[in-house]
Amino acid sequence: MLDLTTLNENQLAAVQWNDGPLLVLAGPGSGKTRVLAYRLARLIDETSDRHFKVLALTFTNKAAAEMRERVSDLLKGSLQRTLLTTFHSFAADLVRQHGQHVGLRPDFTMLVEDGDRHSLLEEAINELQDISVRDKLSSERLLPLVNRLTENDIKPETASTTLLAGGVQEPESLGLVYKSYRRLMIERNALDFPGLMAEALNLLETRPNVKKQVQRIYPYVCIDEFQDTNMTQYKILCHIVNSQSKNLFAVADDDQIIYQWNGASPDRLRALEKDFNVSTIQLPDNYRCPPQVVALANKLIAHNFERSEGKLQLRAHRPQTDNEVVRVRQFDTFASEASWVAADIAAKSESYRGNCAILARTRKALEGVIRALDAEGISGYLGARKNEFESAPLQWLHSILRLANARGSRECLRKANKAFFSLEGVDLNTGDVISAASTMGGDYLRAWIAAVLARDHISTDTRRLVDGPIRNLADRLDFWGFITAAFEWLDALPNSAAAQDGTFDDYPDEKGTWSNLSQEICAQYGRDEVTLHLLLQELDLRSKSALPQAGAIPCFTIHASKGLEFAHVYLVAMIEDQLPSWSAVKKGSSSKEMQEERRNCFVAITRTQETLTMSYAARMDGWSKSPSRFLSEMGAL
Repeated sequence: MLDLTTLNENQLAAVQWNDGPLLVLAGPGSGKTRVLAYRLARLIDETSDRHFKVLALTFTNKAAAEMRERVSDLLKGSLQRTLLTTFHSFAADLVRQHGQHVGLRPDFTMLVEDGDRHSLLEEAINELQDISVRDKLSSERLLPLVNRLTENDIKPETASTTLLAGGVQEPESLGLVYKSYRRLMIERNALDFPGLMAEALNLLETRPNVKKQVQRIYPYVCIDEFQDTNMTQYKILCHIVNSQSKNLFAVADDDQIIYQWNGASPDRLRALEKDFNVSTIQLPDNYRCPPQVVALANKLIAHNFERSEGKLQLRAHRPQTDNEVVRVRQFDTFASEASWVAADIAAKSESYRGNCAILARTRKALEGVIRALDAEGISGYLGARKNEFESAPLQWLHSILRLANARGSRECLRKANKAFFSLEGVDLNTGDVISAASTMGGDYLRAWIAAVLARDHISTDTRRLVDGPIRNLADRLDFWGFITAAFEWLDALPNSAAAQDGTFDDYPDEKGTWSNLSQEICAQYGRDEVTLHLLLQELDLRSKSALPQAGAIPCFTIHASKGLEFAHVYLVAMIEDQLPSWSAVKKGSSSKEMQEERRNCFVAITRTQETLTMSYAARMDGWSKSPSRFLSEMGAL
């Protein structure tokens, strides 16, 4: 029996919710993850004689892992009747199982790099018959449009009409490019992130049996951070939730909608109320922030008019103290601002430095602060997503696995050859390997093995690896055996004369990242259930960013800080054209862009557990600047 006595009244009401749709409006620091975990555990605990599963979707692997850990603790380790995963992982699993209906094989690859997407989009552009239009188009300019069309569930067949209605120039040609891009992904058995969601939705819309199977397995669906859904993701939710029972449990906060550029919108909450006729429970109690910060947040967000009707103010539950909780500092230049922040942190205790973070609206501002930290002898860590491994050892290992999964991939072969040259000094010509593969059924991996073994000056250890574990990878898809042997080989290479200067500088960190990600994937699916294409797809869905070094100060853009909390928060560059952004200032005080910028500021200050320092400068990049209007709105000036 679960102990629910530690929950407050509203939390308990949400946890004890049974059937029907519910929207939980949960403010920052209100214990929403705890509520979601308890609700999942209670559903399972009280139905031990039944066999249904509960599906819980979130937007980050970190949030999904935290949810699994919490529910596992409550259920004493049993997660067999739950699927706690990200939206993208759920979509990938759906496409793996049923993608043949839309022309995709289970071993589809993910296009995680913009370069790969640009290359495919250029192909789509080159298919246009009208040369005069074709010559004016570029993938750099069109890719954001393709993203918006896909995320808003604009079908390839209706794209031209939609673009025409939107007043876009050359709607017919752009619609054809969009249609070609979507088709080329299917032909290449590859998907980008928006395309993955679009094809999952396509399956649910066109294959009633797929939809029925999902609804039968998961009669209860929960979603965290509902406010971050784009149109395609919302429609997926509408299909996987049974239209009769409508057992959707959505946790959201309309004051934290900060991804409008990625398709999120306040319209989604209004659609939820209309389509599901949801009941609502609010969680306004804030257990994270000091009362002074809660007061600032309430004053600030009250200036937004596009909020849920009847939205309650945050209520502080931390005790008031006489300590200096909120500081505001003004400087002549951003350089002096960054220097002061770095010096202030340097003067603090090791414990303080280990529990602080620097936030800014832009990455450029953070880079300036990191340079100032370096001048103080302190390392700064820029928390940013990294889609690919960057060291030659991990690029080679990853490319060989991808080549084993897609035997005819020229790009995987090219990357494997480039990284192998950095490791062994052996220059394999990609064209020669492809030509040789024509006698091996087009199998580039087998041709690569033959090309390496044909070289006279390959070391004994390398020859043993290629002729053993890599050949087993090609013959029997023994990828776990290859990974183990590859790391043993790589660990010995830094002492080899063939290893070039700098080749292994990032290897220890990226090896640790690989290990952590592999463990996460095995914990989620079970090691025996992880196939090669599942491993590769899940790796592609996860950031390759290394954990920060001990003592490094984390520096996050506000978008990257969402979902995190820190004892001591420094919010820098609080000036007009930064926070709020230049675009929002241009659109005006009543624009949706300005409201989103205000939500950005709201998110930033509510990361605070103990102290909040906000700073601004009169000049930045040589231009005169005014203090952010948000400082005045929250009563901080």
